[in-house]
Amino acid sequence: MTSQFDLNDEQRQIQELAQQFTADALTPFAGEWDEKHIFPRDTIRQAAELGFGAIYVSEESGGIGLGRLESALIMEAMAYGDPSTSAFISIHNMAAWMIDRFGSATVKQKYLPQMVTMEQLGSYCLTEPGSGSDAAALKTRAVRQGDHYVVNGSKAFISGGGENEIYVTMARTGAEGPKGISALVVEKDMPGVSFGAQERKLGWHSQPTCQVNFDDVRVPAENLVGAEGEGFRIAMMGLDGGRLNIGACSLGGAQRCLDEAVRYTKDRKAFGQVIADFQATQFTLADMETELQAARMLLYAAAVKVTENAPDKTRFAAMAKRLATDTGSSVVDRALQLHGGYGYLQDYPVERFWRDLRVHSILEGTNQIMRVIVGRDMLRQ
Repeated sequence: MTSQFDLNDEQRQIQELAQQFTADALTPFAGEWDEKHIFPRDTIRQAAELGFGAIYVSEESGGIGLGRLESALIMEAMAYGDPSTSAFISIHNMAAWMIDRFGSATVKQKYLPQMVTMEQLGSYCLTEPGSGSDAAALKTRAVRQGDHYVVNGSKAFISGGGENEIYVTMARTGAEGPKGISALVVEKDMPGVSFGAQERKLGWHSQPTCQVNFDDVRVPAENLVGAEGEGFRIAMMGLDGGRLNIGACSLGGAQRCLDEAVRYTKDRKAFGQVIADFQATQFTLADMETELQAARMLLYAAAVKVTENAPDKTRFAAMAKRLATDTGSSVVDRALQLHGGYGYLQDYPVERFWRDLRVHSILEGTNQIMRVIVGRDMLRQ
C-alpha cells in the first residue's frame, strides 16, 4: 500500500531507468568531461533514446508525456552522475515543451521531431547582457515585415550557445514591459545569427555557454510560439518546470556527495578510530540527510502542483527551487569538509559538484527573485 508521499510503481521504474542510464553513461565519464571541457553530444542523444529529450512533450508530438514529478526524478537521477549534463538536458526539455504546448501545428511539425530525438538541441534565450533578473526589460527586438520578423539584439549566458540548432528566443514585438514580448524559434544557421566566445565558467564544463547575437535575422512569422505579446508569460511558465528540474539537479548532486561522505568517513581513520564513529561526524551527516530529505519532499510536492496546474504552483516551484538549490550547495560544502584536504582535490568527485551546483542558485531566476515571487504571492492574498 503506497501512501500519497511515496512514489508509485511507474515512477519507481522511471527513476530506476534513469539511475541505470546514469551509472552506465554519465558517472564513469563526468570527471573527464569536466576536466577537458567535453560536450558529450553522443551521450545526450543516448538519453533521448529513453525519451529524456521530450519528457513532458505530449505523446502526439512524439514525447513521453510524463508529469513534472517524473521529470524531476529523471533529472535528480542523472545529476547524481553529472549535474552539468543533466541541467543541459533539462533546458532542452523546457524549450521543446514551450514549442509543443504553445506552438502552432506548423512550428511543432517543423522542429519537434528532431528535438524529441535530440538530433537537434534546443536553447532558451531570455537573459540579455543588460537584463537578467529584470527579464521583462529585454531589448532584443523583432519587427514584422511581411511574412517575416526581423530580429536584432543579443542574449547572454545561453546554454548550448554555438552548438545547439534551435533557439527559442524572447524578443520585443510591442511596447515596453512584459506584454510587449513574443517568443520566436530562431535557427542556428539563419543569416545574421552569430555567437560570442565560449564563457570560461567555474563549473558546468560539460556544456557550452556563450552570447547569442542577432543581426537583422529574418525569421518566418510562422515560427512564432503562441500569439504576439504572450512570450513573457510562456517563458515564465517554462521556468516553473525549469526551476523544479534545476532544484532536482541540486538534490541529485547533493545525494551523491552525501553518499561519498558516508563512504569516506567510514573508511578514514583519525585519533585511533574511523571518523564516522565521532559524534560530530554523525551529527553533521544527520543534518545533511534531514535537510536534503526536507528539500526533496517540498520539490516533489511542488512538481505535482505544476503538473496539476494548481493555483499556487508558481509559489511552490519558487520555494522548492530556492530551498533545494541552497540546501544542495550546503550539503555538498559539508561533504567536502568531511573529506578534509582530499575533498579539495580533483581526484575525488566532491569538488566538481561543489563547482557545478553553485550556479543553480543563480540561473532560472536567482534565489533572491524566488523570494520576491513568494513574498509577492503571499501579500496578494
